[in-house]
Amino acid sequence: MPELPEVETVVRGLRAALIGRRIERMWHDWAPTIHSPAPDEFAARVSGQRVRALNRRGKYILIALEGDTLVIHLKMSGRLYVTAAADEHEADRWVHVRFDLDGGRQLRFSDLRKFGRVYLSDDVGKLLSHLGPEPLSKDFTLAGFRDGMRGRKRAIKSLVMAQEFVAGVGNIYADEALFRAGIHPATRVDLLTEADTKRLHQTIRDALLAGIKHEGASIGWYRKPDGDKGQSQNHFYAYGRTNLPCRICGTAINKIRVAQRGTHFCPQCQPARV
Repeated sequence: MPELPEVETVVRGLRAALIGRRIERMWHDWAPTIHSPAPDEFAARVSGQRVRALNRRGKYILIALEGDTLVIHLKMSGRLYVTAAADEHEADRWVHVRFDLDGGRQLRFSDLRKFGRVYLSDDVGKLLSHLGPEPLSKDFTLAGFRDGMRGRKRAIKSLVMAQEFVAGVGNIYADEALFRAGIHPATRVDLLTEADTKRLHQTIRDALLAGIKHEGASIGWYRKPDGDKGQSQNHFYAYGRTNLPCRICGTAINKIRVAQRGTHFCPQCQPARV
């Protein structure tokens, strides 16, 4: 599933093509993709609104319109791209929502697995109130991070992936942040030292910024809006590198399951704790 770096890359790649464009109409062929409001109301409300800005909140894409915000979650296989209405693309076979724009262009939402969702909201704060702080913002403070850990006994990786704890981090960048911090992913939160907490707070930022720098990880379906792959997968320290030598010490990267997710770590750089 695309995480914060992939979603941020999509937002940056769409801004020039979308800002200032007016949505003329919406088409869909898979009603469950339209989360809220109901498809007919959605289509009526969105039509005629001009795009004012594009931003991101956690893993959600926010397309600010004149009266509402179009909110899109890519889930596992979603792709967003803007193209001339007459052009054909390989991903078109899985387009389930399309927004016709002025100037003869279209915003297409392709989603092979059909797990993606679109929302039209006049109160994004309420819609996304379940999300924790943005890890690249000033709201992601060490004090708040420390407070959120207090009293927890779950595995640290499970907590880092919890969207109510910190928004936008999933399986990939949790592995990368924990490697950079030298913390075994199954370590109980209450066993972490103050130094561990401080390092992890910083390495979450570092791992996400590296992901953005390399424009996301094209491990599965993720592609940038221009159709090209991101390159983050070529720079990972842990994720997806099972049995390959650690880039720091040369020890083979191990894979286990933590919080029901495949989890990668170096047993030398991230020793288990009891």
